[in-house]
Amino acid sequence: MKTVLDSRLEDNGTLTFELGVNRLDAASCRDFKKEIETVWSDEIRQVEVNFDNVEFIDSSGVGALLGVYKRLSSDSAAVRLRKVQAPVQSVIELLRLNRIFEISN
Repeated sequence: MKTVLDSRLEDNGTLTFELGVNRLDAASCRDFKKEIETVWSDEIRQVEVNFDNVEFIDSSGVGALLGVYKRLSSDSAAVRLRKVQAPVQSVIELLRLNRIFEISN
């Protein structure tokens, strides 16, 4: 199964990813990072990642998300994590990354 089922750029500059794996770890992050490289452009102002299927995230997954955040140049830039399950949210909150990522269930 591919890591990213779908990615699309909206007219408002929002890049949306639909993750298609249940683990965002070292193995799946390679595909995620390749997809980011493929679709990235200067038009992107915000990124939304749908975590509906993701039940586990490790340091590689966190690193990939931070890499996306660092690519955004604007002060109003945002990374939104949607449909985050409790185990993933716990890791993000433990690392205090909920201060830079917007999280919703």
